[in-house]
Amino acid sequence: MSEIFSDNAAQSRFELAVDGSTAFVAYRKTPDTITLVHTEVPPELGGRGIGSKLARATLDAVRAQGIKLVVKCEFIQGFMKKHPEYDDLLG
Repeated sequence: MSEIFSDNAAQSRFELAVDGSTAFVAYRKTPDTITLVHTEVPPELGGRGIGSKLARATLDAVRAQGIKLVVKCEFIQGFMKKHPEYDDLLG
């Protein structure tokens, strides 16, 4: 299984390409804040932990950018409840 994570700034989304399909987290960005608004994992990638891998990679990318996080996406909210190590990102 090949996985490639990237920040597709042109489409305002973090992407995880896996085996020819792409899962993503859509965002809105200001100079000092990023708002995660929606996560989508294609059905063919379901049940493989792709959503969690995407969430972790997304939150790590936000941390690397040094900006505050606002989470409107229910999937990311649920992930963060299970992983309080990312709570410091919240603005």
